[in-house]
Amino acid sequence: MENSRIRNNAQVSIIIPTYNESKNIIQILKSIGEHLPKNLLAEAIVVDDNSPDGTGKIVEDYLKEVKHKVGYTIDVIHRKAKSGLSSAILRGVQDAIGDIIVVMDSDFSHPPKIIPRLIDEIKHSRCDVAIASRYMSGGAIKGWTLKRKFLSSTATGIAKRGLGINVSDPMSGFFAFRKRIIKGLKFDAIGYKMLLEILVKTKGVKVMEIPYTFTNRMRGSSKLDSSTMLDYAKSVWRFYRYGNAIKNKEPQTSARFISKASRFYTVGASGLLVNYLISLLFADAAMNFWYIHATIIGIMFSMSSNFLLNKIWTFGDRNFEAKKTITQYGKFIGFSSLGAIIQLVMVYIMVDSYQFVYPVALVLAVATAASSNFILNKKWTFKEKVWS
Repeated sequence: MENSRIRNNAQVSIIIPTYNESKNIIQILKSIGEHLPKNLLAEAIVVDDNSPDGTGKIVEDYLKEVKHKVGYTIDVIHRKAKSGLSSAILRGVQDAIGDIIVVMDSDFSHPPKIIPRLIDEIKHSRCDVAIASRYMSGGAIKGWTLKRKFLSSTATGIAKRGLGINVSDPMSGFFAFRKRIIKGLKFDAIGYKMLLEILVKTKGVKVMEIPYTFTNRMRGSSKLDSSTMLDYAKSVWRFYRYGNAIKNKEPQTSARFISKASRFYTVGASGLLVNYLISLLFADAAMNFWYIHATIIGIMFSMSSNFLLNKIWTFGDRNFEAKKTITQYGKFIGFSSLGAIIQLVMVYIMVDSYQFVYPVALVLAVATAASSNFILNKKWTFKEKVWS
């Protein structure tokens, strides 16, 4: 019953694809159990590709022995054929209950002691993907030949430069991610580097990396061969075409900029109406506010409505975390006040010093103040590049 409860409420699902890992699988399952935090509800899902050495059967027998003796649940999925690492991971994700997915190999090249750190990065750094990296500062590789190191660094370089992936180890096979980020995505599931496909198809998600030391397997044989390298080449080409297709569908930078500016100014116009109506409401005999106080209230209401509409509609920001929203609101009010000061100063200088007629001075001042207001809020309040 206890293991069934853990399975039904698992917070983390650890996916372990296997093929001919009979010499490693039981030891890795034991090690995972030793390193998982005691208060964490977790499950491990072994996805076996009909291993000739009976890896799947070994897991089944092990489960009968330790059914009520481990602190996390273990399940095994038997596939009928060797269908590839990426598809094995996807098959495991389909059965996963946890909101956080951890992917790792079963040959101890991915040390189980790193799993809690990956989970912590997802939970506490509020990132969407956490990668155990061999190539960042503090990471290392042990036991590889020069040829293997060359192939790995070449493949990593191609992924980073050819696909525009801005992480140190996009080819890592040891990573964690929030399950929701891949919802609705269609995966090719070709080859052995699932992380690379996730990074290409979920651009914009927050990624963190932690260093670790990759140690070459002590038992069993590596799955790297010429067909694996060919699959990698096919994957990179497909991902490159995918990225280009997405880019071509996106509106041009100038169109996006104009669209957001138009929305910003539309919201500003609506703010004038809110200001007018609220000021009249509070100045009405029934409310009996002094007209100056009524005007101030109208201004505050219009600024607040402008902030909310711009946050949601203009800049598409629907994260209303208290600290972030209060900070944004403060900046928005500050830049709006600065815009008002710019408008007043410009009108005064143009009319008083350069003899502009007031209507012309007002139009120029309003246009300048509105433009500066938009650009400042775009860059500093909502953290977007100006020309985007």
